[in-house]
Amino acid sequence: MIETPGILLTLLAFALVIGPLVFLHELGHYLAGRWFGVKAEEFSIGFGREVAGFTDRRGTRWKFGWLPLGGYVRFAGDMNPASQPSPEWLSLPAQERAKTFQAKALWQRAIIVAAGPVSNFIVAIVILAGFAFAYGQNTTSAVVGSVQPASAAAAAGLQPGDRITALGGRAIGDFNDLRTFTVMRAGAQVQIDFERAGRPMQADAVIGTLAEKDRFGNVSRRGVLGIGPGPQVFTPVSLWEAPFVGARRTWEIVETTVDGLGQIIMGRIPVSELGGPLKIAQISGESLAMGPIDFVGLIALISINLGFINLLPVPVLDGGHLLFYAVEAVRRRPVEPQVMEWAFRGGLLAILALMLFVTLNDLGAFGVWRNLAGLIG
Repeated sequence: MIETPGILLTLLAFALVIGPLVFLHELGHYLAGRWFGVKAEEFSIGFGREVAGFTDRRGTRWKFGWLPLGGYVRFAGDMNPASQPSPEWLSLPAQERAKTFQAKALWQRAIIVAAGPVSNFIVAIVILAGFAFAYGQNTTSAVVGSVQPASAAAAAGLQPGDRITALGGRAIGDFNDLRTFTVMRAGAQVQIDFERAGRPMQADAVIGTLAEKDRFGNVSRRGVLGIGPGPQVFTPVSLWEAPFVGARRTWEIVETTVDGLGQIIMGRIPVSELGGPLKIAQISGESLAMGPIDFVGLIALISINLGFINLLPVPVLDGGHLLFYAVEAVRRRPVEPQVMEWAFRGGLLAILALMLFVTLNDLGAFGVWRNLAGLIG
């Protein structure tokens, strides 16, 4: 077991993951805004009091906040999500008003808002495309290579040589599809469609649960069928194919994320599995200790999740803005300011509650509550 990374390495790794990803996310907003002629007044990495910064020749203040857990771009006129003109905005000279966010067409504002999450997906696609080009693509078929005794697969009567075609009605293309489906469904009953000697067959199984301890001593539980793959097959990927492989892999991870959220909502995965900033910091430190390949892979995964979360239709997130822009496009007028104000208050409250919840989850996973209970008891 590799020694758990120290606090300094963990903090460094966390900063190396979150800092660049937040910067690139906000840079997407910034570049899209510049493309449409919107003036950026501030570009901040982190929140709170400014630690360091400078003002460029365009009048944009680039700065670092003391709390490096996010960032933002503040465009000129970007102070009313409902795009309602304020007296201050109306009093601006026409030339200055044309450079504000609110002066732009609805579709331009939507592109500016969406550019942040899109930037995160592009980062992931580039990383995963690089992996595909360097190492090839795992195309191991979903053919049973081995069956573990007393496993779910053994109880269902699966045999080496069987080709699994679907699980729970979901088509299975390769062994990675099979693994992705089962890992989040421990204890679930599923129908297995497979072929044996070219003849279609079906069987029911209850996916087993496997508790694993990684090299750092962290214990995780996942669903398993109890089958092993045949010989591993890695197909070379050309330079022009790599971006498409990276995009497809990014989409598969998004689907897995949505699937995982669905499993949590249905109660199949405990909410204790949700992690927050502390968990991300821990995983970042462990990935950095494992080597650059694992660390860069983690950056791709977190970048995808950052883009996905920001596209959720929750007010205060990018997805919330896009939702109200869609409503505005249908109604041909902005949402009423009072509705928008209450929606954003509710969205902010929901985000803060979620952050508090996942942080408490993290502290529980680190044994803080157990240790406190021991001290009190």
